[in-house]
Order: sequence, then C-alpha cells, then structure tokens
Amino acid sequence: MLTQLKDLRGHHGFSSLAISRFISNVGNGVSPIALAYGVLSLPGSTGKDLSIVMAARFVPLLAFMLFGGVLADRFQRNRLVGGSDMIGSFLAAISAISLIAGFSSTWLLALMGALFGILNAIWWPAMSGVLPEILPKEKLQEGNAVIGLLTNFGYIVGTLGGGILVSTVGAGWGLLVDAISFFIAGVIVWYLPIIGKIKDKSPGIIHDLAVGWKEFISRSWVIAMVVAFALINMAFESMLSVLGPLNFSDPISGPKQWSYNLAGLSVGMLIGGIWVLKVKIGRPLFLAMILVSLSAVWDFALAFDLPMFFSVMSAVISGISLEVFMVTWNTSLQSHVPEESYSRVSSYDTLGSFGIAPLGIVIAGPLAMHFGVNTILIVTGITTLIAAVASLLVPSVRNLRND
Repeated sequence: MLTQLKDLRGHHGFSSLAISRFISNVGNGVSPIALAYGVLSLPGSTGKDLSIVMAARFVPLLAFMLFGGVLADRFQRNRLVGGSDMIGSFLAAISAISLIAGFSSTWLLALMGALFGILNAIWWPAMSGVLPEILPKEKLQEGNAVIGLLTNFGYIVGTLGGGILVSTVGAGWGLLVDAISFFIAGVIVWYLPIIGKIKDKSPGIIHDLAVGWKEFISRSWVIAMVVAFALINMAFESMLSVLGPLNFSDPISGPKQWSYNLAGLSVGMLIGGIWVLKVKIGRPLFLAMILVSLSAVWDFALAFDLPMFFSVMSAVISGISLEVFMVTWNTSLQSHVPEESYSRVSSYDTLGSFGIAPLGIVIAGPLAMHFGVNTILIVTGITTLIAAVASLLVPSVRNLRND
C-alpha cells in the first residue's frame, strides 16, 4: 500500500487533490448532523420541516445537472470545482450565522440549500472528471481508492466532532466549520497544477447533450445501474437525511447517537477503500451489487431499535458495501467512457441515479409521522435489497470487466 501511495504522489496534483477532499469531508461530516438538528431545534419544527430543508438541495441539483456536465466538458474542471466550493462556503456561512444569531427559519435554510444545489450541479460532473486528468487509466482504481480513504477519514473526523459540537455549542457552529472547510478545499483545488485541455468548439449545448446521451445509453450496464440506484438512493437519502435524525430525536443525546452511526458508516467506507486498494476485482459490478444488497442491514437495525453497538456495526457493513461500489463504479465509468464526454455521461448518471431521491426525502418525514419511523425504515431496507439484487439480472452488469 505504501508503494502505491508513493507512486500516486509522483503524479503532479494528486496529493493536493487528496488533501482537499479530506478537508472538505471534515465539513461534510459535520454538515448533515448540524443541519438536521439545526432544523429540529427551530420553534415548532417537525419531520415535515426537516424533509423540506433536506430536499431543497436535491431539486436544483437535478434540474441543473445536465448543464453542469456541459460546462465541465467545456471548461477547466478544477476551476469549476474550486469556484463552486468557495461560493458554497459563503452560503454555508449564512446558514451558520442565522442559527447562531437566532434569525433562522425553515425557508431560509431551504433557500440556502437550493442555491447550494445549483453549485453542486456544477461541482459533481466537474469533480468526477478531475482525477482522469491527473492519473493514467491504469492507476484510476488505486487513485479512486486512496481519494476514498482520505475522504472517509475526513468524514469520520467530521461526524464524531460534529455530534459533540452540535450537542454542546449548537448546530450553527457546526455549519460554520463546514463553511471554513469548503473555502480551504476550494482554494486548493482552484490552484491544482492541471493544464486545461483546449476543447474543440461545439455547435451548441443541445449538440453536447445529445453526444453525451448517445454515450450514456450505449451501455446497458450503465442504464441498469442507474435504474437500480434511482431506487437505492431514494431509500438511502431518505434514511440518511430524515429518518436517521428522527430516529434519534432527543436534542441532547440524539446528535451524538446519530454521529456514532455516521462515523460507523465512514469507518466501513474506510475499510472498503483499503480492501479495494489491495485487490484486483475481476467482475467489479457483480461483487459491488452483492455487497450493496447487504447495506440494507443498517435500515433494519435502526427499524428494530437494536442496541447502539449493532446499529453502528450495521452502518460499518453498509459503509464497506457503498465504498466498494463507489470505487468500482467510478473506475468503470472512467475506464469505458471517453474523457471528452465523461462529465456529460456523469451528469446523466447523477440525474438518473438521484432523480427520485428528493421525492423520498420529501415524503419520508410526513410518512414517518403517520406510520412511524420504524415502519418506513423497513420499507427503505426492502427497497435497497430488491433493487440491488434485481440489477444482477442484467448480464452486462454481472460480466463487466475493467481490464
């Protein structure tokens, strides 16, 4: 592993990119805890308010995702990522100050989230194309795994620190940490030593989208995975954003208890990243989707109110599964999709994979209030299990290789 790290560091810009992801994800670890319990701390707030704020980020993200993919294939990707991070830090700071100063509201936090979603629509497709500009194709699995390790280590630090921070000094200070981390990471990525390739002049946005769409639909394994993850992400984001915090709703102990679960998720992702770094997987998506089906155990552990040890261990299993999937999925796309249209294909992937996630987040709160949090968690677990297993019925998913 140390030899691999030394080799990757030899590629100019890789170390800076990895450091920026660590710093950014310290804030990303704090953010969901701070935002969820910040909303729940507002006078008269309910699960419905939490659903509104959490869904607000997704709707503009999806609405502008294709446009973001076109931008990422036309302009220098690290500048788009860095600029989005720095502007995002300003929005996070507004949310933080509103909670600290006591003038926050559900709709203010939702507005900041919606603007953040627009930035994310640019950030995601651009970020997904940065690593292939730094590393050769044969190093992408190792590079994705190392980036994943540092990302998840940062998330562990953030979730554990966030739970303590929110329960002791308040949610606003947690969001302020998030804002600072975004700004620092944005500056680092902005100055990555990447020479932007001169892009051929395009006939227009519609043409660019059409070319990306053609690349996207030409691979049955991509379509199958996107359909599966439309359901999986709807279930997972509902649990992560709404059902989890509602399950640990006590204002004193809740943030810490939920942070332990999120830290368990990150530890699992760290373990999964180390394992993927060490092995060569023959059929990556076949293995990944078997593991993803096991991630439903976390939903069931929460649904049946198992002791904290078991829910955290279930989160670890879920984290291993999801990290193995993320590394193998990114590597598969980066290996099989042409670099010049990669960000557009990534945009279609994100749009499809998260297309109905806002619906899940919006209805999770009201459904939990009506039927109970535990019942809805059972539904999200079953959805994840069925969708993951069903994807393996597609031969190209089972047989894909990245050799």
